[in-house]
Amino acid sequence: MITRTLTRRAALATAAVTSALVLAACGGNSDDNGEGGTGHTGHGAFAASATPSASAGAHNAQDVAFAQGMIPHHQQALQMAELAADRASSARVKDLAARIEKAQDPEIRTLTGWLKAWGEQPPMAGMDHSGHTAMSGMMSEADMAALKKATGRDFDNRFLSLMTEHHQGAVEMAATEQRKGRSGDAKAMADAIITAQDAEIKEMKQLLGAK
Repeated sequence: MITRTLTRRAALATAAVTSALVLAACGGNSDDNGEGGTGHTGHGAFAASATPSASAGAHNAQDVAFAQGMIPHHQQALQMAELAADRASSARVKDLAARIEKAQDPEIRTLTGWLKAWGEQPPMAGMDHSGHTAMSGMMSEADMAALKKATGRDFDNRFLSLMTEHHQGAVEMAATEQRKGRSGDAKAMADAIITAQDAEIKEMKQLLGAK
């Protein structure tokens, strides 16, 4: 009897542990599909979270520079993408612009959250990026003004050319973060940016070649 009782207790304990592991796994999957998960199209497996994860470890000056630089870089990309709805003639250009907006807007919020958590100042939001034109890929005010005036196929060509250059700059910034950054979260975002924007660069070059 004693042996049977001990065996039964051991089996119950094993079942309880197994159930706990299953529930934990389900909880993790739920988080991935939530508001801070991987739902935004284009930037792949990066799970956006406005609070740095405990497993990410410490951050360094490069992580701060990456976040402070990528925010205005993304903001300008959003401004360019928003123009496509009314000005582009190509449905594929409009679709690309919509995907860029869907991917980069959540990343801006995530980067802002990281900077606040790190005790650093996020860049001021605004339309004027004249102070950031030295960053790789950033458009000049003249480029942006010309894009705003363009319509139809002229807009499509300008948008694709400028956004290709803009993406190339973002990829360079992300590559620097991969090499020199310390935060696991920031390096994961950098990896996702490189993967997604390299693919979009290829797509945009194909669209330009088809015109």
